[in-house]
Amino acid sequence: MSSISEATDRTPILEVRDLYVGYGSVLALQGVSLDIYEGELVSICGINGAGKSTVLKAIAGVLKPKSGHIIFKNEEVTGKNPEYLHKKGMALVPEGREIFSTLSVAENLRIGAFGRYNSRRFADDLADYFDLFPILKERYHQSGGLLSGGEQQMLAIARGLISHPDLLLLDEPSLGLSPTRVDDVFELIVKLKERGITILLVEQNAERALAIADRAYLFSTGTVEFDGDAKDLLDNVDITSVYMGGKKGAHIL
Repeated sequence: MSSISEATDRTPILEVRDLYVGYGSVLALQGVSLDIYEGELVSICGINGAGKSTVLKAIAGVLKPKSGHIIFKNEEVTGKNPEYLHKKGMALVPEGREIFSTLSVAENLRIGAFGRYNSRRFADDLADYFDLFPILKERYHQSGGLLSGGEQQMLAIARGLISHPDLLLLDEPSLGLSPTRVDDVFELIVKLKERGITILLVEQNAERALAIADRAYLFSTGTVEFDGDAKDLLDNVDITSVYMGGKKGAHIL
């Protein structure tokens, strides 16, 4: 693995060490390691099938690793279930949004706050989030299934934020959205970063993701091929070659 990152003395809020995850006998991750520090926006890039979403699901407890270690807030949490990790301060906004379509916007948000719920804070949060997501105020009593794709994505992100997570995991938030809605999503992510929220972002739109990220990891067939400063990665790696299936190690500029 090549690296363009600099060493740091800070303690990561999330440490992933030598992680192996498989679907049956097929390994989707092979020895992946990464660090996330408080207040960072870190992007994971790579082609479809590179293991990007798999690592988020393993971190969030949706998939059980075959081996390796996941340390969150100085606690070994490898193999812990999603409910435990949610209560500890981790929130996953999954690919495809996965909102509860028959429930209202209000009910979806209350479910997101489950386990870290405080009624007074929840009311204050709504006023705050209505500034970030004004469309949700208009749709507050409407069923989630009646929202547009972009509106559902906003609801999914708001549902993740309502629990006040220490780490927000975003899996392909711009997937399937119109260009205007893609712009809205990236604008929102920048606002969240400016608020100091720690974000691990998996995003197929690599150039947009790298443009707003602090650091980045480039995945290739279940391994980390490069990591470092997002701008350096954007400047020094031929992203087009990566996404067009260039040979591993052959797309350094």
